[in-house]
Amino acid sequence: MHVQDWLETIPAVAVYVLVGVVIGLESLGIPLPGEIVLVSSALLASQHGDINPYVLGACATAGAIIGDSIGYAIGRRGGRPLLAWLGKKFPKHFSEANIGLAERSFQKWGMWAVFFGRFIALLRIFAGPLAGVLHMPYWKFLIANVFGGILWAGGTTAVIYSVGIVAEAWLKRFSWLGLVLAVLIGVASMLIIKNRAKKAAAERAETPEPAPVAVAD
Repeated sequence: MHVQDWLETIPAVAVYVLVGVVIGLESLGIPLPGEIVLVSSALLASQHGDINPYVLGACATAGAIIGDSIGYAIGRRGGRPLLAWLGKKFPKHFSEANIGLAERSFQKWGMWAVFFGRFIALLRIFAGPLAGVLHMPYWKFLIANVFGGILWAGGTTAVIYSVGIVAEAWLKRFSWLGLVLAVLIGVASMLIIKNRAKKAAAERAETPEPAPVAVAD
């Protein structure tokens, strides 16, 4: 059953809770399809008046901010052994190559990696825990987390809802085209991320392991 078809079978309150929980868990560091659930719910809101887009956006934003904050706290407490444990539990997502790519992004961009990472599937999972592991100052993390969460969750809800209202008839007639485009974009993004992850792993293997350092204040 398609995600949107399944969402139509549950009450609006359950949709709000589901979106907040799934996005929160994804932001915390658990690989879940938060973006798919959010997009499907926002599109459903454009077609059914029972789901309020403002409440949906608020729940998504709250889940993103709270989940990232919990992930930060867990990462700060667990340190690098936590990343090693996650690598065993979720080897596909928390491989050494992916961790190397995410860590390089943090060391290069600092709090901007948290902000822009919200829009990238791989970094969205890493942002909170890795910021904690690298001891990024909490005030920097919080600013990037809040603004990134609002822009990503609220912005995605607003854009998808508006597109759904304007193009509902078009989407019903040509939904297969949208599916093909989504698949192509997803595959292209995956290939780019994998390529960068391999390069990061290769560079990491060629250079001596540095002593752990905290993100600068």
